[in-house]
Amino acid sequence: MSKGRQADRDLTRLPKEFIDRLTRPFARFLRIEAASAAVLLLCIVAALVLSNSPWAHLFLDAWETPVGLQLGSLEFARSLRDWINDGLMTLFFFLVALELKRELVLGELKNPRMAALSITAALGGMLVPAALYLMLQSGQPGETGWGTVMATDTAFVIGCLALLGSRIPQSLRVFMLSLAIVDDLGAILVVAIGYSSHIAWGALALAALGVAIVRAMAALGVRGFPIYFLVGGSIWLAVDASGIHATVTGMILGLLTPARRWVSDERLYAVLGRVVAHPAGNDGSGDTKDRQTLQVAEIAARETLSPVERLEIGLHPWVGFVIMPLFALANAGLPLPLGDLGNSVTVAVFVGFVLGKPIGILTFSWLAVRSGIAIRPPELSWRLLAGGGLLAGIGFTMALFIANLAFSKSLIESAKLGIFLASVFSAVAGLALLMWLPARGRSRQVDPGSLDI
Repeated sequence: MSKGRQADRDLTRLPKEFIDRLTRPFARFLRIEAASAAVLLLCIVAALVLSNSPWAHLFLDAWETPVGLQLGSLEFARSLRDWINDGLMTLFFFLVALELKRELVLGELKNPRMAALSITAALGGMLVPAALYLMLQSGQPGETGWGTVMATDTAFVIGCLALLGSRIPQSLRVFMLSLAIVDDLGAILVVAIGYSSHIAWGALALAALGVAIVRAMAALGVRGFPIYFLVGGSIWLAVDASGIHATVTGMILGLLTPARRWVSDERLYAVLGRVVAHPAGNDGSGDTKDRQTLQVAEIAARETLSPVERLEIGLHPWVGFVIMPLFALANAGLPLPLGDLGNSVTVAVFVGFVLGKPIGILTFSWLAVRSGIAIRPPELSWRLLAGGGLLAGIGFTMALFIANLAFSKSLIESAKLGIFLASVFSAVAGLALLMWLPARGRSRQVDPGSLDI
């Protein structure tokens, strides 16, 4: 009788709508990003403390330890830091591409005009900082570091927004997450185009063949993840040998991952109905009809989530709580000599982030809205966009990643100092502006194209 009442109660509840499939992954992504930002901050502080302690030499040298395989005369090895930067960071970019793919197919970026606001803002947030940096470093040894100031740290930006809680509307979180994802995608393109060595076309052709194999397997209905990871690893090796930075592999494979699920809710319920309909048997654990039905139900339950969603759920905690903290420990350590504050590279990096990011984001957003290319949600005021633009100047993790590729050993410490100072200033200034905004200024609706702030 009680089971009958429970079934009746279940039938009286409203069915889950399609929007639930969009909001839950987005909320989960924000929670993990906010929590991982705290872990990331602890690792950065630890790296800074250790690199300015009596054990600095031991700490910094540990990341240069060679790790790899050697078979006779064939050796495949690199430093521990390089394995983190080239190997583990591939998974980070893979996750970024997965989130972008889900947003483009199922989320906020599915609306072209909504997507246009984040995309154009991200474009402005990359081009204007790079232009300011080049103006300050033109003809100087640090000129090649222009890509450093184009990056935004997704975890820290989302972590800062989490501190504000209900002070800010959800539309700002959606905008900043979409902007940061597009920004990260732009960063890896910058790495691939601007900071790759001479191209080995034979290896690149093998990588292209691997990508074609992945597409063919998807078209044929191959759904097992292990075979895809095996082919993906082969593509990573080919891209690495080609001279293009191997992390590009993560972006390519992430964008190729299907975002549509294979089994609908209706089919799942029908399969589960067959499981419930089977009477309890005494046939042991052989290949019985009810066991086959259970196996089908297991596959159906798994495949109601798209590959993008399943991979995000599986990888996101590892990336947020293991890979990014390891990257911070390996790369955030730097001496902090106050005498380098006036170094031209430090100043250029600082100006690029602190001024270039908010100016580029606001200017390009306004142009996009005024031209009709994009739409701005009424609750997303220009004040809020200005605060978000300041937070986008937090480029710590991604900026360090590009700086290690762009700068020589004689300039890398100055660049890191600029990144550190700009990130701290941008976080404080962005949070201060967003906390200062009066409630009526956040909620008041204005003409989306006006400059009324």
